[in-house]
Order: sequence, then C-alpha cells, then structure tokens
Amino acid sequence: MFHSTQSEKVSVIFLAGGKGARMGSTLPKQYLPLAGKPLLFYSLDLFLHHPEVGEVIIVCAHPFRSLFRENMKFADPGERRQDSVYNGLQQVSSHFKWVAVHDGVRPFITQEMISSLFLEGKKTGVATLGVPIKATIKEVSEKKEVIKTWNRELLWEIQTPQFLNKAVMEEGFAYTREKNLTVTDYVSLAEMMRHPVKIVEGSYQNIKITTPEDLRYAEISIRHCL
Repeated sequence: MFHSTQSEKVSVIFLAGGKGARMGSTLPKQYLPLAGKPLLFYSLDLFLHHPEVGEVIIVCAHPFRSLFRENMKFADPGERRQDSVYNGLQQVSSHFKWVAVHDGVRPFITQEMISSLFLEGKKTGVATLGVPIKATIKEVSEKKEVIKTWNRELLWEIQTPQFLNKAVMEEGFAYTREKNLTVTDYVSLAEMMRHPVKIVEGSYQNIKITTPEDLRYAEISIRHCL
C-alpha cells in the first residue's frame, strides 16, 4: 500500500456549487439521486478514502452543507467557475503543496485514475485527465462556413480531476485577476504561466452530467455495474 507523508498529501477542491440550469430541475444536478445516492458522493467518497488525500474542501452553497460530514471544510461558490476554485484555494491549509480540483458532477472517476493523475502531477507540477477526441472537429465562421479542419490526432477532451502545484495555481490566479481573464478549466492557469501540463489518459466513461440524457445514461451505467 502507498503511504504518503504529510507534505506529499493533496488538498482537493471539490466543486459542488453549480446550479445546473440545463438539467431543468429545482435541485442542483450534483445533488440529484443516482441509483439512490446523491450524484456527487460517488466521486467524493473516492477522494475521502484515497491515501494521498489530506483534506477535501467542498465548494457549495450554505443550505447544502448539512449533507456533508461535520468535520468538512467549505468555501462559497463564486459567480464563475474559476471564482469558485479561487474561493476553495483560499481554504487550502498552508502546508499543502499540491491541489487537485474536481467537478462533483463527474461520478465515474476511479481510484486508479486519481492515483495516476497524482503520480504524474507530482513529477511535472501540473497534470489533468483527458481522452483523445474521437470526432472530426471543424472550426466554422459566424455564417457556419468551415474555416479549418483540425487534426484530431492532436486534440484531447479535458476532464477532471486536475492537479496543480499550489504555487503555480496562485500565480495563475494573480495573473487572471490582474488581466481580468476568464478560464474554462484550471490547468489553463498553468498554461498562462508557460508551465508544462501533462495529460493523463482518463476514460470515455468519465462524463460530466449536464443534461437529463446524461443522467439517464449514468443511471443505466451504475445499475449495470451493481
């Protein structure tokens, strides 16, 4: 079994503050039941039991905090996703060097994916799960005319969790706040600092639950594994 020293352990920012408007439910999608269990707990439980995780910070609205363990750490959601991550970063204990960020609406990660990500991340400083793009991708104009066909051999779909050196993350956030920039994922903070980012192959099953169709697919997948 792998034993991690306190300095090697990872602080996890777990995003559970989204409203999930596209789901068409009054209850945020991360709290919707999946095979009788709130969706977000599938991935949260993995982090809580992973030997390299030293703390988990739940980014969620106050009304939902009673759903979690009493000893959990919390942060408030922000207006944008990156604001939520920033708020979570402010709650990371000072002795942690490594930070992982995960979307609570991705229930199909595994302990093996987490371990592989942490291993590669600690080698390079920044890493993310991802999978090769299967489809042909075309860039189009506002008139819906094709501008360019991209080489899909070089394109990957990025997933979470993502893993960053805390110092790089803080530097990236300082830059985005200074320049008033918006990023759509968290390793982009490192990219702006010209820090290398390692892609760790995840799984096509590691989907993000966004629509009712996604939830139905997840329900079928979960019940098939039970």
